[in-house]
Amino acid sequence: MRNLDVTGMLDAARFNAFHARLLLWGALIIVFDGYDLVIYGVVLPALMNDWGLTALQAGLLGSCALMGMMLGALIFGPLADYIGRRRSIFMCVALFSSFTVLNGFADSPEAFAVLRLLAGVGLGGVMPNIIALMNEYAPRKQRSTLIALMFSGYAAGGMLSAGLGMLIVPAWGWRPLFFMAAVPLLVLPLLIRQLPESINFLLRSGQRQRAQLLLQRVLPRYVGQPSDHLLGEEGQQTRVSIIQLFQDGRLINTLLLWLAFACSLLMIYGLSAWLPKMMTMAGYALTSSIAFLLILNAGAIVGSLFGGWLADRCGLGRVLLAFLAASGVVLGLMAVKSPLSVMYVLIGIAGAGTTGAQILANAFAVQSYPAHIRSTGLGWAMGIGRIGAIVGPLLGAVLQGFTLPLQVSFLVFAIPGLIGAAAIGVFLIRTSRWQDVVLEFDLPNPPPHPSVDSQNDPRLWVRSPDL
Repeated sequence: MRNLDVTGMLDAARFNAFHARLLLWGALIIVFDGYDLVIYGVVLPALMNDWGLTALQAGLLGSCALMGMMLGALIFGPLADYIGRRRSIFMCVALFSSFTVLNGFADSPEAFAVLRLLAGVGLGGVMPNIIALMNEYAPRKQRSTLIALMFSGYAAGGMLSAGLGMLIVPAWGWRPLFFMAAVPLLVLPLLIRQLPESINFLLRSGQRQRAQLLLQRVLPRYVGQPSDHLLGEEGQQTRVSIIQLFQDGRLINTLLLWLAFACSLLMIYGLSAWLPKMMTMAGYALTSSIAFLLILNAGAIVGSLFGGWLADRCGLGRVLLAFLAASGVVLGLMAVKSPLSVMYVLIGIAGAGTTGAQILANAFAVQSYPAHIRSTGLGWAMGIGRIGAIVGPLLGAVLQGFTLPLQVSFLVFAIPGLIGAAAIGVFLIRTSRWQDVVLEFDLPNPPPHPSVDSQNDPRLWVRSPDL
């Protein structure tokens, strides 16, 4: 009987058609997730005109989806560790797509708010699960790049929403933008056929035959034997509890992650919800104001891809810290009056820094927890972080309500970037010290991680029983 180290095998795999399909479907889900989120910032000026909303009412309305996202992340993150990633993802896609379409039929702010809240549950629940799934299957040396590439779909969805808004809203109003969210429902049957389940979940739930068949799809060179004993990630447990996020020295690091997530999401959703309105009040035409949102999301794509590439080479934590700090600095620079061309550049860099930092934070959180609580850890980080996402639009509403200069608004949104960078810095210092202690006292002869070429030598897949 062979004891095969599944985690080492997945880490050492080379990128192939299986990974490409997972990347494609994950990116498509995130595209529509981003589309459904950014759409509110696109239609906000029109909504305020149609329903006579004040700035505070508009901020509260914008926070409804974010409250739903907090609930979705808190519910579906842990739930996926019980029922599997696939089922959770399918349920979330159906939720956010259906209720976003229904938003197009809303005839009052109250109905709109309820539908946005319900759509937000699906939006918040899908992200931690699709990220955790990609993290599990992505080859180790390309992991951050692939997660960033997949998550850049969020910015692409935002660009799609802003671009269509520039064409549709002036001519046909805001409702048609919501009807286009039906596309995920149309492709859901294909998604059900193509999306794989987590191997670690299959092993934890006793479905070893399904896990072996799936492993053969990921690693074509692997020839399974009936006597093979597949071993998932070490330290896995059958029962999953939220309390495990605070055990084994994880308490302070978990709190630091939550703080960094809240700061990052505050910047992202505050700018996404209010940037067009802020620019309109500053004297720009509606189409030009939406163009700022388009540039913000274009910068986010560049920042996501560059950040993932850089993280695989320089270290995920250090790049995350740099992106958060850069976000704060750039938003601070936007408080200085500048020519229009300079503002375009700064907004593009701000999009790269804020969204790029959040994508890196997602990968960082996933890799900070063992597999059996990975969705729970990321789900709660994103869920608690949604407090910042809820505060962002409300903060923008307060700033607009006081009719403060545009420069003051940017300066206020810069502060969370510096706080988030400080939180990650403390996390890295603590983790580095903890690792030093472990290496010095607990693991005098730690086993080497499987090399990237281990897929070519099946003997290196075998895990010794004493490990």
